[in-house]
Amino acid sequence: MTRIPDGTPAPAPPQTRRWRLGSVPWQDIQPVGPARTRVIIDNDFSGDPDDLFQLVHHLLSSNVEIPLVVGSHLRPDDPFDPSGRSARNAVAIVRDVFARLGLESTEVIAQGADAALTDPRTPQPSAAADAIIEEALREDPRPLFYVAGGGLTDIASAYLLEPRIAERLTLVWIGGGEHDGVAPPPPGAMPIEYNLLIDVVAGQVVFSDSTIPIWQVPRDVYRQCLVSEAELRLRVAPTGPVGRYLYEELVEVNRRTLGEGRGPGETYALGDSPLVLLTALQSLFEPDPSSSAYLEKPTPRLGADGRYTERPDGRPMRLYTRVDTRLMFEDFYLKLAEFSRWQQDENRINGGTHR
Repeated sequence: MTRIPDGTPAPAPPQTRRWRLGSVPWQDIQPVGPARTRVIIDNDFSGDPDDLFQLVHHLLSSNVEIPLVVGSHLRPDDPFDPSGRSARNAVAIVRDVFARLGLESTEVIAQGADAALTDPRTPQPSAAADAIIEEALREDPRPLFYVAGGGLTDIASAYLLEPRIAERLTLVWIGGGEHDGVAPPPPGAMPIEYNLLIDVVAGQVVFSDSTIPIWQVPRDVYRQCLVSEAELRLRVAPTGPVGRYLYEELVEVNRRTLGEGRGPGETYALGDSPLVLLTALQSLFEPDPSSSAYLEKPTPRLGADGRYTERPDGRPMRLYTRVDTRLMFEDFYLKLAEFSRWQQDENRINGGTHR
């Protein structure tokens, strides 16, 4: 239920600096080299505001180049955004976040399809699908990760339009239910996991029909990504205009739960943040998300009911079983604080000269 911008410019202090992707002017000590990996970001930004935390964290991470940010759709009746134009709203929200950051690189933003796949052979055309194909086929020796925190419509459509992209990228997906023998579903779980339910057919295309390499962060793992209300209140809310914005978006969700009789909790699951951990925060030597744990297994088939059917001859996939929340969240808090100090230009506020 991220609040949709009304078309007026995002609030920002008058001294807000401008910057572009590929630069990190808020760092006094600059990176010693260029970005090591490329990352296409795909998320349903008009839904659960955990995706805003993931987006800001990725944008502030110097070790990844971000050639594309896709605003993707939700289910038509999704309680977070039942408008029927959730992909368009997602793009508006991304533009709003860019404005709050002073980030001028809006040319990387693309709108995904407005609706789910109707069958496993027919893609949903969109500007995003075309841009995904273009970036995947572009010659670049660095690895390309496609990180998805919502449904899989746009990556599935891009694959149906151009299957060669499967050889050129790795999908990191926050979604899908628990695997038998690995973890049980939570109490009162949705029969089909939330992100998969956005487009089950797209999930079937990616898992059952495509050859796309998959790193999956299923529901039992993204639910590990809890932060406390005290952390949010003391380490996010006071951290400049961007931190306050992120915090207040979560407050809106808590207000909504009050209206539904559930009451606010002491924690919130920032379940999309592993997308940053697994791509931007890899080890220096033998690059890999070495502080998190996974199983390697054959990619199963995915049924219309969201259940997996084991397939011994399936291509290998990574099934993450634990993520390093300490590294992930500490890195976010520190980057947000460092950026905020630069954005607010404390030297000028105090009458000094910024160097």
